[in-house]
Amino acid sequence: MGCFWGAESLFGGTLGILRTTVGYEGGSKDSPTYRSLGDHTEVLEIDYDPKTISFKQLLDLFWNNHEYGLTNPIKRQYMSLILYHDDEQKKIAEESIVEEQKKRVPEKIITEILPKGKFYPAEDYHQKYRLQGHKDLAETLNLDAKLLRTSYVATKLNGYLAGVGGVKQFKEEIDTLGLTPSQKEYCLYQVEQNEGMGLYC
Repeated sequence: MGCFWGAESLFGGTLGILRTTVGYEGGSKDSPTYRSLGDHTEVLEIDYDPKTISFKQLLDLFWNNHEYGLTNPIKRQYMSLILYHDDEQKKIAEESIVEEQKKRVPEKIITEILPKGKFYPAEDYHQKYRLQGHKDLAETLNLDAKLLRTSYVATKLNGYLAGVGGVKQFKEEIDTLGLTPSQKEYCLYQVEQNEGMGLYC
């Protein structure tokens, strides 16, 4: 899809997504880092509620929000990649690429579909990057490194602060996030300002 900062906001602000973590996967290098990635790709690990959003719907978001790399070769760090957990996900992914290809003739989709392997979480400064950009808010949320990777609230705010989901959806969820009145006011203003804006890095 491109840079994982934008992807994490996109999925984080989507209904049914519970947690997101950015990281590296798909290669053979042990313990990759951002500065020493080897043959790995920037990826987004997603926990979701299948009663609210399906794997097929996740794929629709994936196909419709590529920054680059869908039909043009780019370096492996940013390549278009789908990782599946089981045979059912593999089947759905393969069917979706066939359907997506029909829309893009004569271009050829070069997305790879691979089995899920070992996931290496990215460095802390990459996690919930949009949220961390709001330093005062992030400090008041008391998010340590673990919570940046695992917190439902951090996941949702990382999307909402970038405008994903929009004002209406945020207002419907705002009282479930455990925010103080001042945090709510700040976040609502940011959602209003950023709704509909691009997510690209």
